[in-house]
Parts: sequence; structure tokens; C-alpha cells
Amino acid sequence: YYPGHEDLPDDVDGISQIDGELFTDDGNSHGSHVAGTIVGIDNEVGVVGVAPGVDLFIVKIFDFDGLWVSTAHSSDLVAAAYACEGAGANVISMSLSGTQATGKEEKAFAALYGRGILSVAAASNDGIDEYHYPASYPSVISVAAVDSDNVVADFSQFNDAVELAAPGVAVLSTTSYVATDELAVDGVTYAAHGIEYSPYGTASGVLVDGGLCDATGAWADAVVLCARGDISFYDKVMNVQNSGGTAAVIYNNEPGNFWGTLGDGNTSYIPGISLSQEDGLFLVANKLGFVGDVTHLLDYPASGYEAWDGTSMATPHVSAVAALIWSANPTWSNEAIRLAMQQTALDLGDPGRDVHYGFGLVQAKDALDLLQAGSASIHVADIAMSYTLQGRNFNLLTAVTVVDEYGVPVADATVSLLTETPGDTVLADVGVTDVNGTAVFLLRTRQPGLYEVTVSDVVHAELDYLPADNVETSDSLTILR
Repeated sequence: YYPGHEDLPDDVDGISQIDGELFTDDGNSHGSHVAGTIVGIDNEVGVVGVAPGVDLFIVKIFDFDGLWVSTAHSSDLVAAAYACEGAGANVISMSLSGTQATGKEEKAFAALYGRGILSVAAASNDGIDEYHYPASYPSVISVAAVDSDNVVADFSQFNDAVELAAPGVAVLSTTSYVATDELAVDGVTYAAHGIEYSPYGTASGVLVDGGLCDATGAWADAVVLCARGDISFYDKVMNVQNSGGTAAVIYNNEPGNFWGTLGDGNTSYIPGISLSQEDGLFLVANKLGFVGDVTHLLDYPASGYEAWDGTSMATPHVSAVAALIWSANPTWSNEAIRLAMQQTALDLGDPGRDVHYGFGLVQAKDALDLLQAGSASIHVADIAMSYTLQGRNFNLLTAVTVVDEYGVPVADATVSLLTETPGDTVLADVGVTDVNGTAVFLLRTRQPGLYEVTVSDVVHAELDYLPADNVETSDSLTILR
């Protein structure tokens, strides 16, 4: 987090888990970028956050370059979350993910949720259906990324843990540096991106066409245009370097620009930048032989702004919406905030909750309006009965599903069930709905015949039960010997 940024609060507290680094040491700017989405100051410069004015507490768990240090463990994430709790946090925002679940983490976030804290995390950026963590723990809100057309990003993880979606493509926010990447030719400056791990600096030379740059060429003292494709960016840059070129300019093989890298552990001694396909093709067709001036510079620390992609960028939108809503009434519970965001999300993709968008795009005002209007209602949507034979006993299963007025499954509802047996005995039982809104009741019996079940009551801490809205209140099943 860079407190010297013109668009970020300078009175923020925090801690660092990295030896020798302060929480304000933000070399790769990931923390400063997500912070700007949350608290960007409304000061007529730069960007405005979703919830400017809310208090921040920063826990630095990645090093200066944004890497998870080799000695880190899941206990470090738990310690970070507990530090947030100790600082008085209502919402914990985690723009991070890992592939492995741990019991320690799951129990910790469940405990935090039980103590009134709302945890929000990035679904991850692999574009596959695997669960990543902490987002996929039941007590954590998993956030997917959508673009400006409300279409899910191709990199956004998709699975049934995804709960909400938020903007995560080309999100403009604050950075702890100012990067200058450009190519100037014949009086025109072309916007570029720096190739990661290539050295900062400037270079000049006659512009030449290197094709795919898949081999060395006669490029001494030249700025070489390379088409993207076939081989790695590192190999292209090294072929230019080994040919005596002063800089490698890689242009895209599809519309627009891209973010390239030489790869972890690789470097070069000439700068590398990337261009859009349109600019690259124009230069190859019209400007070969002209002098090209390449700039690849970084000013740190500085008040910069960049547009980034990622579920890391979507996550602070949801976290900030939760904080913004909560600020209207600090007595509301984390469960009430979570339910309100679920119930009022703009449904995208398949009707209802789906693996790509969850409940849909988070809507701050609608969620606030719902909470200020009072508790939403719940009712019984389905009662399903079945039985199995186990030895000489029958296992009678009754599943009761509870939803809210929007049809969203409701967890943590206490369901009271009466079961009338073939002998006219009435048995009472109580169950609690899971994350799918279902409470399951088991009755072991040796007696065949007609069994009738009736839901006598449903109780929820935040929502009102309306029996008149029940799709079903009772059901029956005959067990045959």
C-alpha cells in the first residue's frame, strides 16, 4: 500500500509479515491497486473508490515483488485474517488464491464468520472449474470477474462456490509507480506495454521487420519489430539481443495489446515492449527504415494509474459494497449483508445462481434498499421424501428446502418437522438448512406403512417466515415391506 499516492488516504495502519519490509513497500502495486478500488479519494483527480472514507487496515503477506515467500504457510493467511479482526475489521478482502484447502484455514474463516466478520476472496484466474481457496470455503464469498458488457471474463474461475460477480476487466485504479512504455516513430508516439523482466531504459535504432523473430538476423543497432506467436517472448527478445538489436518490439497477433513476460528467472539486457496488432502491422507496412525511439521506464514510488484484469480486481468491488452498505447501519449482521447482496444481485448468465456468475453482479443500492426496507421473507419451496432398506430397518429421509422471496436458497434456517407414523404417533424433529437451503431429517423405523410429514415452523435470525408462501407444507410416503 502506497500512502503517498495522491488518490489514497495517508493515515492507514497495517502490518507486514515479510521480514525487512514495511506494509507500505508495494513494488508490484497489487495492494495499492485493490485499495484504490475500495477507498480511492473523491478529490477530482484519478479514480473514486466504491466506498471512499471507510477505514482500511493493511496486512502485507506478499513480498515487494508480489510473490508468496517460500517459507509462508496457510497459518500466515490465518494470522493475517486474525490481525484484521484484531484491528476491528468488519470485512476482510483477499485478492489472492491458492489451489489447496486446509482444515486450519476453513475452521478459521468459519470462526470469523461466526464472530460477525464477512470474508471476500478472488475466485482465481485459471479459467477452469477447480476450487481455489480461500474463496471456496463456505464462509467466504467467492468473486468472479466480468467485463464492461457484464460478460464473465475468460480467465475467471467457474464452479458452484462462485457467489457474486463484479468488474474485473480493464479496471482503472491506483498504482505505486508510473510506468512509461512507448515507441516514437516519425513524430508519432505509440502506446506500449513493458515486457516483464526486461530491463528498464531507453533505446533507439532504425526500425526493421524481424517477422516472428524465431531466429537471429542482421539487426545490429536496430529496433526490431517482432510478430507474436510460435515461440516465447523470451526467445524472441534473446534472438534480437543476440543479433545486436537495441530493443525488441513485439506486436500482437490479435486485436489490441497484451501483457507479456520473459518468464520467472529470465532477463535480458535490451528493453522489450509490446504493441497492439494494429500499430505493429501499420509500422511494418509504412515505417520501416525510420528511427524508432523505445522508452521503458518506471518511476517508483509515484502516483500512477493503470487498468488491470483479474478476479483480484473484482474482489475489492464486492468487499467495498459490503462495507458501504454496512456503514449505513453498523448493527446489521454479516449474514444480513451477505444475503442482501445475494438477493439483489443482477442475474446474469443462466437463470438463478450459476457457476460463472453466482447470484449475479453485485448491486450496492438495491442491497441497501432491501435492508432498509426490513427483513425479506422465506418459505418452504420443496419437501422430498425417500427411504432405503438397511437390514431389517428402513431409513426414512425427508429433505426440506427453504428459499427467500427471490427463490434464493437460505442457509441457517431452523426447520421444525412433525412426522406422523403408521401407528398415529407424531414425532417432532428439528434441522438446520445448509448452504443449499436444505435440511435433511432421518428417521429409522421397522414399521412399513404411511408416513406423513408437516413443517410446523421455520425460524431464521434475519428473515421472516411466511407459511402462506409455502409451495409445500406437508408430504407423505408409503413404505412397503
